Amino acid sequence: MRDSDVLVNNPHVSRSALEAMHGQVFGWALSRCDFNQATAEDLVQQAYVELLTGKARFDGQSSLKTFVFAVVQNLSRNRYRRLAARMRLLGKVAPESGADVVQPDEPAEDNDVWKAVQALPARQRDIVELVFCRDMTIAEASAVMGVTTGTGRVHYDRAKKALRGRLADDR
Repeated sequence: MRDSDVLVNNPHVSRSALEAMHGQVFGWALSRCDFNQATAEDLVQQAYVELLTGKARFDGQSSLKTFVFAVVQNLSRNRYRRLAARMRLLGKVAPESGADVVQPDEPAEDNDVWKAVQALPARQRDIVELVFCRDMTIAEASAVMGVTTGTGRVHYDRAKKALRGRLADDR
């Protein structure tokens, strides 16, 4: 890593490393916000801002990819927690306005495998996406999800069994 390539407030992170994984980070952000392109762009931009300012500091305890994915995951959770709190507040103030709630866009996907993955519980879906689509190990994916490696392995095993069953039923 060249000295000119490192981030000032995050000396263990290089711009070139972030550029190299940008496509995968953006794909992860898309899946975190129900494939809404604008929201995913906001998540990635906010993650980069946190890395550039040093608010999210990488200390080398995991791989850079795992760390950046976890930053996006945490930002996504915080965003949806705030939105859910606002929606609850709106429901208390104006309960009849529930018909005006905007639903997120669903991806137009015809692939049977992807439909089966989307039908999995959230944790199983996340581990499958991180391992198969984002090229992470189960340990790295578990770190992104904020669970132990053992818990990640359990979710991964259950997801494989559920997918096997669902795909066999479709044949």
